[in-house]
Amino acid sequence: MAIPISDADIPVISSELPLSEAERRESLRQLTMGHWIARADLGYVITTHDDCAAMLRDRRWFSALSLIAESQNYENPEWSKRDRKSILSTEGDDHQRIRRIVSPAFTPKSADRLRPFMRDVMDELLDPVCEAGRSEFVADVCEPYPIPIICELLGAPREDWELFSRLAVDIFRVFNGNLAQDGPKIIAAGEEMDTYMVNLISERRRHPREDLLSDLIAAEEEGDRLSTDELLSMANALLLAGTDTTRNQLGCAVALFAQHPEQFQLLRENPELAPGAVEEVMRYLGAVRGTGRYASEDITYRDVLFPKGTLIFPNFVAANHDNDKFVNPTEFDITRQPGVPHLTFGSGAHFCLGAFLARAELQEAFTVIARRLPDLALDGEISWKPIQNGIWGPESLPISFLKGY
Repeated sequence: MAIPISDADIPVISSELPLSEAERRESLRQLTMGHWIARADLGYVITTHDDCAAMLRDRRWFSALSLIAESQNYENPEWSKRDRKSILSTEGDDHQRIRRIVSPAFTPKSADRLRPFMRDVMDELLDPVCEAGRSEFVADVCEPYPIPIICELLGAPREDWELFSRLAVDIFRVFNGNLAQDGPKIIAAGEEMDTYMVNLISERRRHPREDLLSDLIAAEEEGDRLSTDELLSMANALLLAGTDTTRNQLGCAVALFAQHPEQFQLLRENPELAPGAVEEVMRYLGAVRGTGRYASEDITYRDVLFPKGTLIFPNFVAANHDNDKFVNPTEFDITRQPGVPHLTFGSGAHFCLGAFLARAELQEAFTVIARRLPDLALDGEISWKPIQNGIWGPESLPISFLKGY
């Protein structure tokens, strides 16, 4: 007979513990050695790789993104009016339909055609930095890097990069946990984004190009195509999922390389290691540290009953350091042999649709950075974002290097 989760004898993780990032990562790693689940403030943290993957693949667990407003008791008619179906939060048949239509547009080939542009963007960002020999890398490089690529992906011209960057800042406020204050700004940015994208969609319908938006307009499955509303939703999802994640993951990577100069030198001498380096960085210090799911019905898993509405939080930090899955998981090694995949891209129905694009962005960035920033080192203390942030990384990252490359 299943034990109700509320009665289960499991450890407790307190969000109030003043742990550093390294201490918290080690604490979670230790937890995976004896427990697969722990009690947290709002629900239950899932700590092992196998259990995180299994529960993410179980379609009865729905994305908690749809609960953001409800969880903060935020009520605004304009917010409700804009609560359209999104690939990030829909479930069941709706989610499968959208994903089935758009998946052909998110192939390795579509990501590869942007690689020369990615290298050009990174070189352009590094030109002034390299003359100085030092940088506050988050502001100088990480923050501006993804926006031109998303614009190029959608087919937006260079003169609109600043617009997209400004809109992204306000739309990302959705993750600040303060909709009462940020809601109006998020709504206004979303409406401005919609107005822009409606015009761009109309233009691409008349004159298709080799860009993602044209691919999405043309994409269909058995005669079924995306509506304009669904295309707008996909554009917003791309801005959300494809910008802040890349910024933070790149910051995490450069911080790691500055702290592990022997690994950075390996990459400099062997640029072909870039794909493996991306996977190891995302395993060891992923910017997406976990996700949230809620039970759409009563669910029994491992003889434990999770009542409908129960919140779980698959923890990627713990899963990616699971001793049962990774050899020497606390060691950062870009030559680590391929094996068990990390979970930073998620798993199951909501596995990151843009994983090929994200990998390409980071691989090209790593290669250019390794070539142009010899003797990379920290030039002060790293300031990290709050551990509670869903998407996490350095707030500031002062580095120095041999200038002129």
